[in-house]
Amino acid sequence: MTRVKTGVTTKARHKKVLKAAKGYFGSKHRLYKTAKEQLMHSGQYAFRDRRQKKREFRSMWIVRINAGCREEGISYSRFIEGLTKAGVEVNRKMLSEIAINNPAEFKAIVKVAKDGLEGKATRVEAKIEKGVEVIASDKAPAKKATKEEKVVEAAEEKTVEKKEAPKKVVKKTTKK
Repeated sequence: MTRVKTGVTTKARHKKVLKAAKGYFGSKHRLYKTAKEQLMHSGQYAFRDRRQKKREFRSMWIVRINAGCREEGISYSRFIEGLTKAGVEVNRKMLSEIAINNPAEFKAIVKVAKDGLEGKATRVEAKIEKGVEVIASDKAPAKKATKEEKVVEAAEEKTVEKKEAPKKVVKKTTKK
């Protein structure tokens, strides 16, 4: 059998690793062995930090919302509880943007949350154009429904015609 020399492929592999390690400090961008080791660690850090970044952003949004809430005299946890009871579903990212850029609209959202804490039924309409407008109007305080009323409401909801969900289009892609 003939002898196979692997110098060309080895050189190419080393060049690929050293190119990926460009900019690393000291021997980590010059020497193959240390560059390869650093690339493995860098990949692990990148994997970990892609998840950590999501946590850090969420905590930043919560800090911003809390600051806006404190100006209105309510804590963050009570604010979120009030929004939940009022049936408002706005994510924390949007709430933080509103708190920073539109204090007047945020004040209206805080009012909705306070009403939700007090048990008042609130109708909330939101228009998204340039910024976000939140219009809150009070109705009579909500009464607790009995079990029979809940069963009747559930039966009425079932009788209402349901719209068909649009069919999902799946595109097949080939890997390059």
